Amino acid sequence: MRAVRCETHGDPDLLVVRDIPDPVAGPGEVLVGIEAASVNYPDVLIAADKYQVSVPTPFTAGSEFAGRVLGAGADVDGLVVGDAVMGTAFGGAFAEKIAVPATALSPVPEGLDLVHAAAFNVTYRTAYHSLTTFGDVRAGDWVVVLGAAGGVGTACIDVATRLGARVIAAVSTPDRAQECRDLGAAEAIVYGEENLKERIKEITGGGADVVIDPVGGAYSEQALRAIRWGGRFVVLGFAQGDIPRIPLNLILLKGAVLRGFEIRTLAQHLPEAVERGRREIARLVAQGMTPHVSEIHALDEAPKALARVAERQTTGKVVIDTTR
Repeated sequence: MRAVRCETHGDPDLLVVRDIPDPVAGPGEVLVGIEAASVNYPDVLIAADKYQVSVPTPFTAGSEFAGRVLGAGADVDGLVVGDAVMGTAFGGAFAEKIAVPATALSPVPEGLDLVHAAAFNVTYRTAYHSLTTFGDVRAGDWVVVLGAAGGVGTACIDVATRLGARVIAAVSTPDRAQECRDLGAAEAIVYGEENLKERIKEITGGGADVVIDPVGGAYSEQALRAIRWGGRFVVLGFAQGDIPRIPLNLILLKGAVLRGFEIRTLAQHLPEAVERGRREIARLVAQGMTPHVSEIHALDEAPKALARVAERQTTGKVVIDTTR
């Protein structure tokens, strides 16, 4: 089968497409024929050996996929050949086939095709739990989303507005601001053209209820300074590259709640929240919720797709169609 291989850590242009042996499903595992895989920013970091967990080379890149069951090993129940599934893995998604534990898979929700299913799982579970489980968002809240035009950002806009919150999208260009408004954001702020802290306070009439931050860098503190007393600040990652040093006196003076959230370990620590989220997300999908997919690339174009995500040239989700 064809697979996108990382043979040397570094920039996306070092990734290569190789023919490698097909995987085999062992006990408790399912073999999936991948039809679509989505690019997440951690895929870029893992390939560059800049993620929290180092992966030795060589390995097949990619962490999120959708496809159909081709077979299963022993001790797997409830899945049959041909079932449409979506799943996550720490690697191996940018390929034509993958063998993963059955627990890593879930049925594709009714209403999503495989392209959108591949773009759905990580970003929408991240958005939902950052807003509800960690951010305690309520109807009417003002929610600031940093990096709002990215995959997680656009998912946060979608989920938050469906929960009745009002979203302020913080983005890098006027075009991205308009795109976020089109996706449902009530307001948008362009970094560098407006004072983030002052504009948030002006729009909200005193401060944001919740800030969702997958970006880090210089704007994290500005957004925190614009939070109301008792507001919630949820840290998702540091796509900008710099980990901010937050003055803890801001947390003290604002009575704020600062929480960190990593989707990879959620099921380990809060299994009941995972199940509750699964039911609620399925309900929202049935009402029409779907990812914003901006680009679809062939498998051979995977290095280009990752480079575009790394350079922040994309909006929404970028998907690799392995059938091309």
